[in-house]
This record gives sequence, C-alpha cells and structure tokens, in this order.
Amino acid sequence: MTTPAERPSVLFVCIHNAGRSQMAAAFLTHLAGDRVEVRSAGSAPADTVNPAVVEAMAEVDIDISTEVPKVLTVEAVQASDVVITMGCGDTCPVFPGKRYLDWQLPDPAGQGVAAVRPIRDEIEMRIRGLLDEIAPAGQA
Repeated sequence: MTTPAERPSVLFVCIHNAGRSQMAAAFLTHLAGDRVEVRSAGSAPADTVNPAVVEAMAEVDIDISTEVPKVLTVEAVQASDVVITMGCGDTCPVFPGKRYLDWQLPDPAGQGVAAVRPIRDEIEMRIRGLLDEIAPAGQA
C-alpha cells in the first residue's frame, strides 16, 4: 500500500489553467486514482475552465465542470515531484531536484470542441505513458 508521503506528486502548468492543464490533471486523477497526487495551476489563470474543454472531457466520461482555474504558487511547485509545463513560458518557477517536462500542445483557448478533441486525445496518451513510468498499476 502506498502512503501519501510515498505517492508521486505531479503539477500541470499552463497559462490560464483552463484547458490543457485541467485535462491533464483530470486524466491523471481518473487513471491513477489515489496512486498519484495531482495539482494543476496557471501563471495567469482564467475565470473559468474553457467550456469546449469541459464538453470534450465529458465525451470521455470525465466531469471537470466544477473545476476552477488556480494560480501557480511557489509552494505548489516545491510540493511536486514532477512539473509538466504546457506553454507557460518563463513564468514557471524552477527548483533544483524537481523533474520538469515541457509538453508542446496546441492551446484550446477560443477553439470549439472539434479542435479540442485531438488535444484531449494527445494529453490522454501522454498521461498514460507518464503513469506507467511514475506509478505502475502494480504499485498500489
């Protein structure tokens, strides 16, 4: 059994915390259950999650309609083992000893659900690969 202190912690960061980082956090939470601690934040958070993103996630039976964009804090970065940036640029704080990944993904801002679907599917594929690496299914 994995204790909370042993669980890997992942932080997803994008500019608005309204699209890519919300989808990534939702997929990791959905697929990992309590094996991974998941956070998401934005360097300049929007007021609400992108409605096309909410709709695209609902199509795969993941409800993010109650999620709220959160501001990126130094504490969130310090508390995370893996920090995955998605186009937040130079505003992402960097700390020694953390693992950083930068996922280049199109920004779903202003896009309809048809344009969000391929971004969603790419994020799901990357999340599955990350999960296999940091918290394989046999590690519960």
